[in-house]
Amino acid sequence: MKRLVLALALALPACGLHPLYQGGGSGPVARGLASVAVAPIEGKSGYLVSNALRDRLPDSAGAAARYRLQVRLDDNIIGLGITRDNRVTRERRTLRARFQLVDAQTGETVLDATAGSDTGIDVVDSEYATISAENAALERLSDIVADQIVTRVALFMRRNPAQ
Repeated sequence: MKRLVLALALALPACGLHPLYQGGGSGPVARGLASVAVAPIEGKSGYLVSNALRDRLPDSAGAAARYRLQVRLDDNIIGLGITRDNRVTRERRTLRARFQLVDAQTGETVLDATAGSDTGIDVVDSEYATISAENAALERLSDIVADQIVTRVALFMRRNPAQ
């Protein structure tokens, strides 16, 4: 047992894992994320995703943005559970994003990727409750998509620190 623990302890540094935010707020990833400006995103889902992105990106402290993050969203609700009298009892809300990180100086797209998530919603007899559940689902999906976008941009900054 001791040999196994010793072998694992020796193998751990060689696993290739490195902290993403190495160097904290002054590290290359944090500085790179602080140089990203979020372009306006259309619609209610765009408003929510845009705010979530701004909450997750470090403050640029007044510096000019080196990158512009452009996001296009596809927000969709489809009925899944149908009763015999054609009433929907379950919905699936999907939020997909195509995002591009654009160099503000050259206009070149340096990162082009997608993010997305979905969730199920119970449709009940109360229209107010169903609409409230749909809105809550959109807020959760907006946070999830924003997290995915920031993670992908942070990975780009990690791989391209000179960018």
